[in-house]
Amino acid sequence: MHRLISLLLTGLLLTSLPAFAQSSASINGYVSDQETGETLISANVGLLNTNKGTATNTLGYFSLTDIEPGTYILFCSYVGYQAFRQEITLESGQNLRFDIELIPESLELEEITVRSQREEEEQKNIGRVQVQTELIKDLPSVFEADVFRSIQQLPGVKAASDFSSGLYIRGGSPDQTLILLDRTTVYNPSHFFGFFSTFNPDAIKDVRLYKGGYPAEYGGRLGSVLTIYNKDGNRNETSGSVTAGMLASRASIEGPYSKGSWMFAARRSTLEPLLAALRQTIDGVPSKFYFYDFNGKVNFDASANDKLSLAFYAGQDRVSFPFADDAEFELDYGNQTLSGNWTHIFNEKLFANFVATGSRYFNFPKFELGGTPFTRSNNIFDFSFKGDLEYQPASGHLIKTGVWGGIFTFKLQDTFDGSDTFSSRIQNQYASIYLQDEWRPDERWIFTPGLRLNYFSDGDYFRLEPRISLEHRPSDRLRLQAAYGRYNQFLTLISNEAFSGFDVWITSADGVPPAYGDQFILGAKTIPFENYGFDLEVYYRSMEDLFELDPFLQDVAGLPYPEIFRFGDGHAYGIEAFFEKRAGRFTGFIGYTLSYTWRKFPGYNAGIFDDPSEARYYPPKYDRRHDINLVANYQLSERWKFTGSFNFATGQAYTEVLGRYTQFDLPWTNDQPKVFTVGKVNASRLPNYHRMDISFSRSGSFFNLGESELQLQVINVYSRRNIWFYNYDFDENPVQANAVSLLPILPAVSYTVTF
Repeated sequence: MHRLISLLLTGLLLTSLPAFAQSSASINGYVSDQETGETLISANVGLLNTNKGTATNTLGYFSLTDIEPGTYILFCSYVGYQAFRQEITLESGQNLRFDIELIPESLELEEITVRSQREEEEQKNIGRVQVQTELIKDLPSVFEADVFRSIQQLPGVKAASDFSSGLYIRGGSPDQTLILLDRTTVYNPSHFFGFFSTFNPDAIKDVRLYKGGYPAEYGGRLGSVLTIYNKDGNRNETSGSVTAGMLASRASIEGPYSKGSWMFAARRSTLEPLLAALRQTIDGVPSKFYFYDFNGKVNFDASANDKLSLAFYAGQDRVSFPFADDAEFELDYGNQTLSGNWTHIFNEKLFANFVATGSRYFNFPKFELGGTPFTRSNNIFDFSFKGDLEYQPASGHLIKTGVWGGIFTFKLQDTFDGSDTFSSRIQNQYASIYLQDEWRPDERWIFTPGLRLNYFSDGDYFRLEPRISLEHRPSDRLRLQAAYGRYNQFLTLISNEAFSGFDVWITSADGVPPAYGDQFILGAKTIPFENYGFDLEVYYRSMEDLFELDPFLQDVAGLPYPEIFRFGDGHAYGIEAFFEKRAGRFTGFIGYTLSYTWRKFPGYNAGIFDDPSEARYYPPKYDRRHDINLVANYQLSERWKFTGSFNFATGQAYTEVLGRYTQFDLPWTNDQPKVFTVGKVNASRLPNYHRMDISFSRSGSFFNLGESELQLQVINVYSRRNIWFYNYDFDENPVQANAVSLLPILPAVSYTVTF
């Protein structure tokens, strides 16, 4: 691995040497917020009246090369900030280091939102969406502002229910989305039985989602990528915030020191007093329940060209729940991550980032029934090293290459009454290398071919993944896009329908090949009117060699690891439309998705005369034919703001119980067993889902000690009792179906103080 990195560095450095002999000039640097010093990702930087332009990378760095000597106007823009312009003069052969600080727009200027053409290009790449952190906090949410709940408002992203924050993106299950926190893999980021995600909105700087067709620099998942970056910390002054909410309260603090900055944020549940009161009058209330998460980041500026950082996260849920006189289950699950990052500028053409990561997911559910315990232990340990290089050999080319390698350890153990019933430990070495080139032959065309090679040691699997995307701009208001990619996945998540705390990660191994699939995407991005945008994307994706635990096995004790699985396939296709108003007192968007999602596993939906091993396709529970999301923001006054959202979705698929019959006079038993007949798997549909949420927020002052915000929310305004699932009463004949409803109308209040 180290030898491979050395060869990449040597080759790129040698190819960059001719640049020093040329007479052209260059300019590079970082773009940051003037008030906090936070670097800004995807800020637009360029020279006016030229075709020289770029955008800052995920570390806030930009570089413009091969510039003819002369005098230019350097400009920079970013959403929510005043545009920057300054005259510069570049001499022959000069490499100008120029760091830019942008001034945030004041509230009075909120109607004038600067959006540049280049910025639109970066944020509107095919399949890619950047989620504003302010939107995450403004959207009405059940008890707590949440990253995943906000992402579920986007076209192509489905929500399983009001009680699930899982991301079902373009027909993929949650495990098909790679989730990276500061470049570190997070395996099951959920709290409160999956009710919301583990990411504290106070700690987040940037959230971006690649819904499909993601580039070669990412890998390991069939469907999509979600990257989240924590704040670096305020480099100018110490500041912080405290929020008191109904479900949880959170606090954050950040500030500078002589060589950098730091940030810490914490969140903890505050339901214990309410639960204690409820236990006095209501049965079945958890005897123990709490969760917490803790984020931190420390940055060290070693030199103008070297920056170091250390980031960490820890989160855990603990629940004890008695569900009968002699029965109880306990949940104990969470995530821990650690990453050390080094950023180095070799020269104006070569930028590098290296990161060492560690990630752990643990899950220890325990059941006790009549004094007999059932336990499960599921652990994942993932330690890795990544190296990424960005190289500009000439104008019009941006080459990215890198490696990612590590050791992955998977442990799963089940016990019954103190005795092992299943045990497996698999340790794998994995590695990948990628190369991609963003080539701009002229101002109208962008080609981005890429190639990624993956290796997984258990089973000695090598997988090659070609990727390509292209964009054509026939006019300044229209961009046509297309993308293709091959993707592989070595993991799968066995997800429990009720609580995410029971979820189990399973890994590919010798005899259990990785899943793979292809994605095809066509898109058009337009600006129909000033400050409006309209996007349209069509996609098709295949999923082969999907593997999961075989539900027809009665007992897996003693079975070899490959024999506990069944294998299937699937595909998904659809069309997504997104219309957005981007500036003014009134902003918002409406998204529509028409989609089809199918799965096929042996023994499911076979016909009467079919071989039992055969199968027919069925829609999974998160398949939705129609999905509409509407979000609106209105600045009522200098202090008051309104935010509302409306969601409509076709009812989810479910398997209907058709009836039952009783068998009499069986020769081997005196009982009269009742046999239930069911319809085809997920051949029925629940009623359509729809819900409206509203929020009013008022900004003010907290005793002149800091700024404050009071947020008043109403969830499910007209109390639509959407159906979660049907519970069947088998004592009735015919069998009686009783609907279990989702959330009723709920008020929510939170108060935030920023100092």
